[in-house]
Amino acid sequence: MNATTDPSIKSFIPVDPDSHFPIQNLPFGIFRPKTDGSPRVGTAIGDYVIDLAELEEAGVFDGPKLDGEHVFNSTSLNAFMAMGRKAWKEARLKISQLLRDDEPTIRDNDHLREKVLYRMQDVEMLLPVDIGDYTDFYSSKEHATNVGTIFRGKDNALQPNWLHLPVGYHGRASSIILSGQDIRRPMGQMKPQNEEKPIFGPSKLLDFELEMGFFTGPDNKLGEPIPIDEADDHIFGMILVNDWSARDIQAWEYVPLGPFLAKNFATSISPWIVTLEALEPFKIEGPKQEPEPLPYLRSKGNWNYDINLEVSLKTPKMNTPHIISHSNYKYLYWNICQQLVHHTITGCNIRTGDLMASGTISGSEPDSYGSMLELTWRGTKALKLPNNEERKFLEDGDMVSMTGWCQGDGYKVGFGDVTANILPALEDFG
Repeated sequence: MNATTDPSIKSFIPVDPDSHFPIQNLPFGIFRPKTDGSPRVGTAIGDYVIDLAELEEAGVFDGPKLDGEHVFNSTSLNAFMAMGRKAWKEARLKISQLLRDDEPTIRDNDHLREKVLYRMQDVEMLLPVDIGDYTDFYSSKEHATNVGTIFRGKDNALQPNWLHLPVGYHGRASSIILSGQDIRRPMGQMKPQNEEKPIFGPSKLLDFELEMGFFTGPDNKLGEPIPIDEADDHIFGMILVNDWSARDIQAWEYVPLGPFLAKNFATSISPWIVTLEALEPFKIEGPKQEPEPLPYLRSKGNWNYDINLEVSLKTPKMNTPHIISHSNYKYLYWNICQQLVHHTITGCNIRTGDLMASGTISGSEPDSYGSMLELTWRGTKALKLPNNEERKFLEDGDMVSMTGWCQGDGYKVGFGDVTANILPALEDFG
């Protein structure tokens, strides 16, 4: 436990025990006040957003790493993320101190408090990072086994390489969108089983994927891999990710080079980045890795986290969302440090703001599966909803929402949510 995660710390701003944003969290994001429209860096606490650009202007960030740097009056977090872990910890400690119930700097200064506190309902959240590159991994053994069983049978579920390296593919950064933005059903080529030739049209097997991701901080130089014991110094924090998938487009295109158009139309992310320091109390040991990974992948210490995850579905005929999956980040076989290290082992250079997602996170029980592909076993078992509707895959007008949180002693450290509605395809195209 560090000085900012002590459960006894209280803020002068009231925070409900069920809030995702107590003083122990202090995530980072980019917001724009609805009154003047100027983007800047903020943090969340309870039902409020704290304007870090205004605090910076007031001169409160006077430590050796942040004094005079002016990184918070910015439209992205990239400059701050590039500064490294010492700067991140310095900022976090100062923010925590300023928000404590026994600290008068903001609490007793009406003018400053009015300038830096915004109700969440009075701000618009924006993409927190200028994302240069996006990589999606395939790190849940349960998910990989389920998908392999569906398509290849139980005896050939895992490919020979899966237990030796974190499998991944390069995604499309340009179509990463923020929670709340609708997605449009993609068009593409598909080959139904009873057809000799492919057809073109809207995807009929649209799916969500319950994932988490991390953003990278300082770069590494081209040709210089990141060692396993330095990996966490390059990881700024984590978010929720919904990596939408068109399963019928994917089935036709993925041989021989893997995912392409089935994945490039949208990836939704949550707006607040939760730092590794905030997640430190919730570190746990990951699944036993057998066979033992090659030396460059042998991570030291615990790098899995006990993060509760839920997926909710709301159809146009439902009044309230219905939870269809309960999972947990702890199921990941390959951890964030192993993912990053493997990504750079060839000498590949990451850049500040790269996004790396976990792949679908599924548990061992059917209600913990992280995709419709698994929940309905490729559409062979309809998912029954409380209003007697059924779903095999997602339909137009459906709203998918994901949330995640760590449960502390009387508080939660959460990620908010990532939500999107599905719009009909542009059927007049093609």
